[in-house]
Amino acid sequence: MNVDGKQGAVTSAKTAGPAGASKGAIRVFVVDDHPMIRHGVAAMMRSERDMHCVGEAGDGDDAVRMAPAVQPHVVVMDLRMPRMDGMTALQALQPLLPQTRFVMLASAAEPNEFRLAMDAGAASVLLKNASAAEVVLAIRAAHLGQPTATPVLPTVVPDVPPTLGVDLTQRERDLLVLMARGYSNQEICNALGIAMPTVKFHVTHILTKLRADNRTEAVLVALRHKLVELQ
Repeated sequence: MNVDGKQGAVTSAKTAGPAGASKGAIRVFVVDDHPMIRHGVAAMMRSERDMHCVGEAGDGDDAVRMAPAVQPHVVVMDLRMPRMDGMTALQALQPLLPQTRFVMLASAAEPNEFRLAMDAGAASVLLKNASAAEVVLAIRAAHLGQPTATPVLPTVVPDVPPTLGVDLTQRERDLLVLMARGYSNQEICNALGIAMPTVKFHVTHILTKLRADNRTEAVLVALRHKLVELQ
């Protein structure tokens, strides 16, 4: 059941996930006072086999009331909302959901606001014009307890020259696409028909070429430098 108004729009916490969602899928709760953005992020979850949208809320008040009942792994939440803003809701939800990670969304680049959110415990802060791939990547990284870059915290992903990654082979680019889609090493083996040692060999080379410390950072660098594209 959906109830959309100008403020405090709420969707039932029993939002259905993708038919093929795995039992161990990342449980995501979406909070935004703009129905189009809220439903858009929820729809994004339905296209990801490792994610499941377990509920939506239109403001912080409803998020604090609804989210604890569905125990999400990750909450994607707008920083600026009526009744209760995202920062207040973040602080209210943390003791109720101690294992939950938070990805905050902002409509404008406000360095102080971003830093306050990160200091308050947000896993990352993304601008609302971030691509679907970047949002999905941030959710996966948050679930794993890994930080992702924000517009005001560029040190998470080092500044790199625009020629970064030009030496990637086509096979390495194929692996990057699957990594960005959340495939495990074993799933990459199955998809590409190659052995596990070969996958690990390629992943190591990808990290080296992209000057990344881990898979999440490598995918983020590849997406931002348009080394791979996700359909």
